[in-house]
Amino acid sequence: MAISTGEPIVRLVAYTPAPYDLAVASARTCYSPRAVLPNEVTPGQRERIGPGIWEAGHHTPFQHATFVFAIENVSRQFVWSFLHSHPYYNSDQTSQRYNLMPEPKLYAPKLGSSEMRTYDQAAEAAWDAYAKLTKLMEEENLRLMQGLGKIKGQAEKQVAKEAENKAIENARYVLPVAAFTSLYHTVSGVVLKRYQMMSGECDCPTEATAVVARMAAEAEKVDANFKMPVKKAWMGIAGNADGDGFAKKFDAKLGSFRSKLVGWNENAEELVADAVREAIGGEMGDDDAIDLAVNPAKNPILLDTLNAWQNSPVTRALNHANYVFRKRISHACDSQDQRHRTTPASRPLLSRLHTSKPDVVEPELIAKNREAHGIFTEACKQLWEAKNSLIGAGTAAEDAIYLLPNAVALRFTETGRLIDLMHKWRMRTCFNAQGEIYEVSMQELEQVSSKHPRLTKYIGPPCFFRRGLVSEAGKEGPCPEGPRWCGIDVWRNFPKVKRPF
Repeated sequence: MAISTGEPIVRLVAYTPAPYDLAVASARTCYSPRAVLPNEVTPGQRERIGPGIWEAGHHTPFQHATFVFAIENVSRQFVWSFLHSHPYYNSDQTSQRYNLMPEPKLYAPKLGSSEMRTYDQAAEAAWDAYAKLTKLMEEENLRLMQGLGKIKGQAEKQVAKEAENKAIENARYVLPVAAFTSLYHTVSGVVLKRYQMMSGECDCPTEATAVVARMAAEAEKVDANFKMPVKKAWMGIAGNADGDGFAKKFDAKLGSFRSKLVGWNENAEELVADAVREAIGGEMGDDDAIDLAVNPAKNPILLDTLNAWQNSPVTRALNHANYVFRKRISHACDSQDQRHRTTPASRPLLSRLHTSKPDVVEPELIAKNREAHGIFTEACKQLWEAKNSLIGAGTAAEDAIYLLPNAVALRFTETGRLIDLMHKWRMRTCFNAQGEIYEVSMQELEQVSSKHPRLTKYIGPPCFFRRGLVSEAGKEGPCPEGPRWCGIDVWRNFPKVKRPF
């Protein structure tokens, strides 16, 4: 099974017309009684105003320009470490949960011939383990999916596809983070320039710099003026820290938790109640004020999937309750967790904090199956040995860690406001969520509920939010997923209902 690699593919598929003139026009509008249009910008204004506001740091005019890129042949490590490491973007990415990865297509760093053989052999072995786990897990999942398929009225082909999806959801944990992915990625002009500045400040600077250069070149093709100068940033952090020691100390603080609540507003409920009263006035008590913000029966905005919560004067009161979690989750899980961009985290540089021995989060379904557990354990062992061998031969850690599997454990602290955590928990306590992020979200919700039960009384998956308040025609009841319904009436007994897969 030979590996396949290639250069990154970056295509600009949509963009704001005349992005530079748009920025200048919007800047002029600040000093005009009307909106100045881009076609009114003169050459003199373009030469004078554009550089002036850019160099002075008045960058909001450059946020109006938007660039939509279709990107292929980039690693999942690059997406996690760079493209998705900040809140100011939008992405839709190929999912390893729903797409079988039959061939080893992955990013290959520039290595010597001997090191490249080590890299290739490790990748091939990982894909071989992935294929074995997929087949094994698919057979195990089929019976369960057949039972749920009868409830959902699915055809045999649909049931088989769901069994495969559940299988690859777990099998993908052995794939290296070098695996190729594809995505649509949308950023403003300011973020694109930040990319040019910061491409060296991540775990994969060579790949990031190459991809960002292509993105910038695509933008400059449509507007040569959009070439504002940026200084490359580099903090000079290099080499390997004591990853083993860090992991040991972190885990001692974490204890038995996957995600441990370590910080919160003691008076969060009172803060929220005060904020509701400040928004609408009145002399209501704390219980009534909190209920107005969190009870879907009284705050119907919570029922809608559009999530316009920050646009609601009442719901915005939930911004004042804040929670901090210390977490240990897999790369696979965090690639989903970090998409909740308004719950920021201090994620690690794996090039400094990788461990000497396998340090992974094993999916529960694999751990329960002796044969699958053996395949998983051996695959992770081989990837770590290859990573260590490369570093021992002089390969830079930033190149060697591409071989770490999706299962590699990440340790970090994450912070969120209740309004944002509530959205994350609504999506990730759904039975359609991936298993690990579901378990972590349930653990977080339980801990916050023990501190502030009035704030969390109604939090749960969408069907739990909407029960008794929306039309419940069909077997899926209040679930908004329609044919993608999990097949279980979760809303009737959440959070006590047991997830069967």
